[in-house]
Order: sequence, then C-alpha cells, then structure tokens
Amino acid sequence: MNVDSAEISRRIKELVEPLIKGMGYRLFDVEFKPERGWVLRVIIDKPGGVTIRDCEEVSKKISGLLDVEDIIPFSYMLEISSPGLTRELEKPEHYDFFKGRLVKVVLREPVSGKREATGYVESVREGIITLREREKGEALHIPFSAIAKGRLEPEKW
Repeated sequence: MNVDSAEISRRIKELVEPLIKGMGYRLFDVEFKPERGWVLRVIIDKPGGVTIRDCEEVSKKISGLLDVEDIIPFSYMLEISSPGLTRELEKPEHYDFFKGRLVKVVLREPVSGKREATGYVESVREGIITLREREKGEALHIPFSAIAKGRLEPEKW
C-alpha cells in the first residue's frame, strides 16, 4: 500500500486544528506513521499541561470528525497525547510553539564555536532559531539546518 503519510498528516492538521483551538487547546503536531499498524498521533498542549481527561475529550471530538471526513481509507489507531517534558523538537514550528521555554540543541556544525547549546527560545524567523543561553545570557542565532537534535529541557526548580 502506497501511503503519503506527510500529506495525510497535513490534511488532518488542517482539519482538526480549528476544532482543537475551539476546545481551548493548542495543536503541537500531527504524526501519521506505521508502527504496529498505522497510528495517527495528535499532540496537544494547554497552559498547565494536558490531562488524561483532556486527551479523552479531544479523542471523542476528533474521532467523530474523522469518521465523517474519511481522509484515511483504511484502519488506524488514533492516539491523543501531550508534548511531554522532554519532547523532541523536529520542526521550526516546534521551537516557535515552545517560545520562552528551555531547550537543548546538538548541532551538526559549530555555531559561535559551540557544538551544543542550552537556552530559552526567543524567536523563530526565516529558518533561524534564536536561543538566549541559560548560563551566559548570550543570544545565539542558529540556522535550523545546523540542528542535528533538539528537545525540551525540564526546568530545575
């Protein structure tokens, strides 16, 4: 079966984002990929974090919408989740979503002499992620293409 999972993810995102927003949540991402069968993962967030009850509520609403729209013409499992404390950041939109939060990036090539950096996301513009370093307070302007790996860092209280 030839499946364009990126196109399905894009269409699902367009479809569910207004519904999720209307329920008071933010849509972090939509993933559609084969695991043990096909999985449609819708990742949501809200101030204060997401509960199991939130996931159940969103799942019921999205299930009904997906049944009506019938974008995926074969069986799959729907999973609603939160980004988690140490979520991998894979797209510029992910960094933008977590503006103001602490992240750690490992770089493919050095930026300002550094191979990795931990800092607060200040902005995301034209493929450049600006981090305010946690230790020195310096602003680092990192091309997204230079990031090999990035993730949220839990704040230490």
